[in-house]
Amino acid sequence: MSNEDYVFLKVATRDEIPVGERLFLEINNEPIVIINLAGTFFAVGDVCTHDEGPLGDGEIDGYQIICPRHGARFDLRTGKALTLPAVVDIPVYPVRIEGNDVFIGIKRA
Repeated sequence: MSNEDYVFLKVATRDEIPVGERLFLEINNEPIVIINLAGTFFAVGDVCTHDEGPLGDGEIDGYQIICPRHGARFDLRTGKALTLPAVVDIPVYPVRIEGNDVFIGIKRA
């Protein structure tokens, strides 16, 4: 999908999400976590597809987030489920930085 398929919403400033920190938010009833990983921002769904539990508090290992409940791993860049017990990918959202502002893309209806 191209960026034209998304509406970009300002969700924070870079200062509000320091390196190593996360921002939890909800857009259109979808829980999302934005993670600042060494200055690069990733936005993914904050729900593990294995059992619908929260994912955003999970440990980060490289570009992987590990579900704190059962250990499923997901790629922060693609949302791909990498290990059992999860077999379904999580949603990922494009992130755009403009100056100090952080935007995430939500698919157009």
